Amino acid sequence: MVDVPALVTQAREGRPRAVARLISLVEGASPQLREVMAALAPLTGGAYVVGLTGSPGVGKSTSTSALVTAYRRAGKRVAVLAVDPSSPFSGGALLGDRVRMSEHASDPGVYIRSMATRGHLGGLAWSAPQAIRVLDAAGFDVILVETVGVGQSEVEIASQADTSVVLLAPGMGDGIQAAKAGILEIGDLYVVNKADRDGADATARELNHMLGLGEARGAGDWRPPIVKTVAARGEGIDEVVEALEKHRAWMEEHGVLAERRRARAAGEVEAIAVTALRERIGDLHGDRRLDALAERIVAGALDPYAASDELIASLTGN
Repeated sequence: MVDVPALVTQAREGRPRAVARLISLVEGASPQLREVMAALAPLTGGAYVVGLTGSPGVGKSTSTSALVTAYRRAGKRVAVLAVDPSSPFSGGALLGDRVRMSEHASDPGVYIRSMATRGHLGGLAWSAPQAIRVLDAAGFDVILVETVGVGQSEVEIASQADTSVVLLAPGMGDGIQAAKAGILEIGDLYVVNKADRDGADATARELNHMLGLGEARGAGDWRPPIVKTVAARGEGIDEVVEALEKHRAWMEEHGVLAERRRARAAGEVEAIAVTALRERIGDLHGDRRLDALAERIVAGALDPYAASDELIASLTGN
């Protein structure tokens, strides 16, 4: 058994091993997970969560590393949650982001963690919300969540971040991708990286045009800015940080930040409840109640929806 209160205290003191152990308990769905979450609950709410998403090859990891450098110059403690594709054989992550961000490895004010998706779609790992909670409670000022980079299915980051940053690059057809991938709805800030390449201005113009065709915005509504960067050289990164801080201030002023965090908490509760219910249903395989319902469906005496209602009622006691 792990001494959870001691681990939490050590994490608050900035000890990376304690943070790593807490996240490992989350990823492994430890029997002590409830104790961990209960201990962390009063300590959360201080971190600014920024999600970075975009197609593979746009420079997400390079941009994330550049943002870490900028925030560290401002004296902020920064955590990076980098979601890597899972190996289909071991279920583990490639840890490529750790390799690319090795320049920050010796900085005690930076914590980098790679997480495997383990088959979860949407660009995030299933345990990402709880891992974000650990990093928040550990006292990090900024948490950068970098999605797996799977293209059109990674819009889930919008439900987990305070601010969502969508990265594009010229010459990758990202303008078309933006139009059909749903990212026009999730982006709070758009970054055209690799802006030293031909076509960067055209990509920015096309994106600006498509944003103009989107839903109507009233006076005072947030209009996502477009920032051009060359992350490999650190160019434009200060402008990205400035845009992020402006969006945070706007959200606080209009009550959007609190509303997003409430929605995030509600989604987390729903996911935990659905998972628990699914596990209980999974335990019913071979159970007479499930077999009896199946027999009635086959006989035409019951439809699957009514059967599922009966099953849920028997599981919940309602």
